[in-house]
Amino acid sequence: MNAAALTLSRRRFDAVIFDLDGVITQTARVHAAAWKAMFDDFLQRRAAARGEPFRPFDIDTDYRRYVDGKPRYDGVQSFLAARGIDLPYGDPADPPARDTVCGLGNRKNRMFLEVLEKEGVAVYDSTIVLIRQLRAHGFRTAMVTASKSGAAILARAGIGDLFDAKVDGVDAAELGLRGKPAPDPFLEAARRLHVEPARAVVVEDAIAGVQSGRAGGFGCVIGVNRGDYAAALREGGADVVVRDLAELGVAAQ
Repeated sequence: MNAAALTLSRRRFDAVIFDLDGVITQTARVHAAAWKAMFDDFLQRRAAARGEPFRPFDIDTDYRRYVDGKPRYDGVQSFLAARGIDLPYGDPADPPARDTVCGLGNRKNRMFLEVLEKEGVAVYDSTIVLIRQLRAHGFRTAMVTASKSGAAILARAGIGDLFDAKVDGVDAAELGLRGKPAPDPFLEAARRLHVEPARAVVVEDAIAGVQSGRAGGFGCVIGVNRGDYAAALREGGADVVVRDLAELGVAAQ
């Protein structure tokens, strides 16, 4: 890693596209806790009914490997497949109490929204500072998230005006976009910003997210390591890995 790699220059790039949870807002931990609560309840009930030992959902491994950054139902399917569990897919309208892929996903979302309502949305101040610097230097900015609650989170945090384009789970469903690690959400954001992927930067904290940015042919993929996942982010396709976005500089030339 060299100093030039840590400076975003208008000579090289026209836009920066940010993931939401874990990059802009401190909601990744809320998502992770909701996933654990939901899966642990399901796994405990399943283990008791089958007379099997209970293996809890692990945030450090299961969340990062199978769920983080993916659309909700994709995350459910990915984790269940890893455990050898086959459930009916169901329907997105399934109630949270129903043990289908969609029902479990909806149960997790209900838990997430309940915490969000109680605690509000905290942002990473260094990310907000960087976004304001980028916009002051003429960069276009966008937000991408697999969450269907993306617009609500931005509004709750009061930062919706910092982005020229937004692509969330609602947009993905309406447009038929494949979820991360496919590049579709970031490519759609680039299209809305009217920039070529090679002239845009992707900022992600999820392994599936950096894989998505790499698959899309973006000019630079930055991994934000909020834990101990630097090696995994690099293996996934990150060009640069930082602990915090305060490590990045912005230059007009």
